[in-house]
Amino acid sequence: MRSEVAVIGAGTAGLLAAKGLAKAGVSATVYDQKHRLGYPARASGILSIKGLESLGIDYSRALTNTLSGARLHAAGSAISIESKKPIAHVLDRPELNQLCRDEAESAGATVITGQRIGGDMLSRIHDSSIIVGADGAVSSVARHFSMGSIQRYSLTYKAEYNINAQDGMVDLFFDNSYKGLFAWLCPNSKDILEVGVGVDSRHGNGKKAFEHFIKSKEIAGIIGDSKQLSEGASTIPMSMRGSIIDERNRVLLVGDAAGQVKATTGGGIIFGGNAALMAAKAIVMHLKEGKRLSDYEKMFTRKFGLEMALHSMISKAYSGADARLLGLGLRAMRVLGIGRFLGDYGDMDMPSLMIKRFFLRGLSN
Repeated sequence: MRSEVAVIGAGTAGLLAAKGLAKAGVSATVYDQKHRLGYPARASGILSIKGLESLGIDYSRALTNTLSGARLHAAGSAISIESKKPIAHVLDRPELNQLCRDEAESAGATVITGQRIGGDMLSRIHDSSIIVGADGAVSSVARHFSMGSIQRYSLTYKAEYNINAQDGMVDLFFDNSYKGLFAWLCPNSKDILEVGVGVDSRHGNGKKAFEHFIKSKEIAGIIGDSKQLSEGASTIPMSMRGSIIDERNRVLLVGDAAGQVKATTGGGIIFGGNAALMAAKAIVMHLKEGKRLSDYEKMFTRKFGLEMALHSMISKAYSGADARLLGLGLRAMRVLGIGRFLGDYGDMDMPSLMIKRFFLRGLSN
């Protein structure tokens, strides 16, 4: 039970933290209540190629498809944002989890599954270990150490269908019925199409929104009588938790437990994975150089604070807008050629880079 660092939660973020610690010679033990990591597969696996490279994962065996762009739909209008080169990969999330486990264990970390972590066990672990909470949106670590709450959640519901889907584009549907996020179609592989919906937990029910979406004329025509392969729901944090570091108790939160998620899409692996690497670095510097653990929060804010704020602003703008207004906006974007600009210069993870490129391009013309 004793280790220098106890990581609670064996998702991508927790395993990346353990790998980073073990590579630096710090003893790390990961605990997870599931016996089989990554199952059931509730989250989608669309990740930017650039973001994936920043995590240092050999993800090749989890790769199922590559994407070049997206089509945005609202009130009967649509715009295509397509890059000349691939911009994102679709990964099999359970396989990604397993390879992250393999890499963590190869680095020297210990992973213990089937272990429920309650308050008593957290107290015992806390006596001898630094704790990294990587246990998801409803974090028992955050609750046990009173680290504040997450104010905004999205409820998602998705299913996979056996459908030929080879064009390498994601379709996103914005409608007042999906207040808080959107509905989507994603070609997970050449013959598997993922259909999903996300709604703000304060304004809707994910499964009901999903059922409404698949019964619409357009989507029903796509699905037809195709075989449904899987389905599932998930809860995604759409805002940061009140605190992600407790210096006195030596507790750090990473990933969904910290709310390190892009509010525009609900994607958390890139921000959460990078945060896990930063947390590992801060812990190593604390143990070996006497640095403060709170350096972790400073590192994350310096790298992603502005990006998190921009994602939140964009999300609130589209989720609060009338679908007809969004449709007019898409038509205006098409006329102004903004779709082409986003295809050439957009960034899925770092909107500040897109804004800088927009102004630099404008000034150079």
